[in-house]
Amino acid sequence: MNPTTSSLDFQPRMHTPAADEFRGRAVLVTGAGSGIGRAVALDLARAGAEVILLGRTVRKLEGVHAEIAKLGAGVPEASIVPLDLERAVAADYEAVTEAIRTRYGRLDGLLHNAALLGVLTSIDQYDVPTFMRVMHVNVTAAFVLTQQLLPLLRASQDATVLFTSSGVGQRGRAYWGAYSVSKFAVEGLTQVLAHETEGSSPIRVNIIDPGRVRTAMRRQAYPSEAQESLPTAESLTGSYLALLGPASRGITGRRFEAQAPKAG
Repeated sequence: MNPTTSSLDFQPRMHTPAADEFRGRAVLVTGAGSGIGRAVALDLARAGAEVILLGRTVRKLEGVHAEIAKLGAGVPEASIVPLDLERAVAADYEAVTEAIRTRYGRLDGLLHNAALLGVLTSIDQYDVPTFMRVMHVNVTAAFVLTQQLLPLLRASQDATVLFTSSGVGQRGRAYWGAYSVSKFAVEGLTQVLAHETEGSSPIRVNIIDPGRVRTAMRRQAYPSEAQESLPTAESLTGSYLALLGPASRGITGRRFEAQAPKAG
C-alpha cells in the first residue's frame, strides 16, 4: 500500500461528525453493549447511522438500543444481533449475514471492537485453554465475521472495516501473553485484507489503537489505576466515526491512534 500525501496528513482524532454524516449508512459494531462499543454506537446513531449492535449479552444490547431510541425523532432504529464470539459456529455467522442482508441489503461499516483480555502472566505459566479462547475471540472470530460479511461490504458504494489494536500489538510486553499475540495477529489481518481490497473494491480497511481508556478491560488489566485519570470512551468517538464514515474515503491500510501521543 502506498499512502498519498493527503492520506498521510489525515488525522481522525481531529474529526467532528457533521449532522446526518452517516445518514443512509448501516454500520455493525461488535462488543456494542458497553465501553467503547456502546459509545461509538450511540454517536453513530446521533450522526444518522442505522446501527447494528452485536454482542453476547442481550440485556446490555437492549440497553443501548433503548438509549438510541431515546435520542429523538429522525434517529434511525438500531437492530440487535446477539452473538457469542467464543461459542459461535458457522451457522450462527451465516444467520447474522442473512439477517443483515434481509434488512439492509448491504453493510457500509464494520467495527471490530469486541475482545478478551485473558490473564496477565508469563508464557511459562499461561493456561493453554485461556490462550486459545483469547486467540479465538480476538482473531479467529474477527476473521470469520469479516469473511462472511465481505459480500455485503462489497454491495456498499463506500464501505469500511475498522479493526482494534493496542500498544502491545506493535511491541510485545512481558506478561501480556495471548492478548498481545492476538493484537499482533489483528495488525497482520488488517494489512492483508487492506492489500487484497485496495483498488479492487469499495472497501477500505484500517486499524485503531484506542490507548488508555476508562473501560472494564482497562480496570481488569490495571486494578489499582485511578480510573478518573483516564479519558472516557465517549471522548474518543470522533476518531472512530472518522474512520467508519465518508471522512476517510481513500484511506486504507493505515494504523491510527485515537489519542494524541504524549509529549516527551
